Amino acid sequence: MPKVCIVLATYNGEKYLPQMLDSLIAQTKAPDEIIVLDDGSSDSTLSILREYEKKLPLQITALPQNTGHRKAFAKCLEIASRNLQDEDLIALADQDDIWLPRKIEILEKVLSEGVSAPDMAYGDAQIIDGNGNITAQSWRKAEQLLPTLGIESQLTGFTNVTGCLTMFKARLLQDILPIPSSVPVHDQWITLCASLRNGYRAIDEAVVQYRIHGNNAIGQAGKHSWSEKLRTNLQWAKAVKASKQYAKLSGSQQTFLTKYIDYMEVRFRSNFLPGWIPWLLANSSSINPHVHGICGHMVHALFGAVGIPFATRFLGKA
Repeated sequence: MPKVCIVLATYNGEKYLPQMLDSLIAQTKAPDEIIVLDDGSSDSTLSILREYEKKLPLQITALPQNTGHRKAFAKCLEIASRNLQDEDLIALADQDDIWLPRKIEILEKVLSEGVSAPDMAYGDAQIIDGNGNITAQSWRKAEQLLPTLGIESQLTGFTNVTGCLTMFKARLLQDILPIPSSVPVHDQWITLCASLRNGYRAIDEAVVQYRIHGNNAIGQAGKHSWSEKLRTNLQWAKAVKASKQYAKLSGSQQTFLTKYIDYMEVRFRSNFLPGWIPWLLANSSSINPHVHGICGHMVHALFGAVGIPFATRFLGKA
C-alpha cells in the first residue's frame, strides 16, 4: 500500500495553523507522515507544531532564518524524498488553509487507478476569508481557470494548478528536484513536470478551503501589475529552457518556447511588433488559451504586437 506523505512549509503561521492541523486530524484517510519545515518563524508557530506531535505523525525541521516560500517547499520536498518509494504519494499543504475531510481519500483514489492513473491529481477549493467565511464555492470558477492546459500554454507562464490542491506520485521527485532557483513558484514547476510524464487530472470536487486573507505568499492576495506578470512569464520561460525538462519537450515545443522568449524580449524593448502578428495568430490558442473565436484571437494578436513600453505609457497598462 503506497504511503501518503504531507509536505508543509510554515512561517509565522500561528493565527491559522491550529485549524490547518486539526483538519489533517479529521481526514477520513490518515496520512502516514507529515514533513514540516519551519522557515525561521519568530512567532509561536514552532511551539504549536510541537504541541501537535502527539496527535499527528509530524517530522519537524526548523530553519534558523527565513529563506522564502519556494526555497522552503523545495527543501521540504528534499527531506521527504529520502524515505519515499516511487508509488508513494505526496500532498502539498499551506499553513493557513483548511483541508476538507475527504481530501486524501479523493485524490488517492485517482492516483491508484493502475496503468491509467496520472502522475498528479488536483481538486477544486472553496474560498474562505480571514474569518473562515466562504466567499466562493469554486476557486476554479472564481479565477476562470481551465481544468487542464496544454504544454505550450504552460510554457508561456499560464498556470491553473494551486499546490495545496494537489497530490502526486513520489516518482515525480526525480524530475522536480532540484527546483531551479529561477522558477517563480514551485507548484507551476511541479505541474509541468507531471505534464511531461503521465499527465495530471482535474477533479471537480472541492478538497480544500483556500483562505484568502491579504498575507498569502501566493494566490489572489499576491496580485501583480500587467508588466510584472509578463516579466515573470519571461523569467519562467527562460527557467524552463535552461532546465533538464527542456530535453523532454518535443521538437515543436522547443521551437515554440525559443520563439516565445524571443518575442517577449522584443516586446519589452519595442513599441510595435507588426512582424510578429502572423506568429501570434498561428499560436494564439496557446498564448491565449482562455480566448475563443476568430475575432477574439485576432484582437489579442493585434494587441500582442503592441510593445510594453507603448502600452504602459499610452494605453494605461501598468
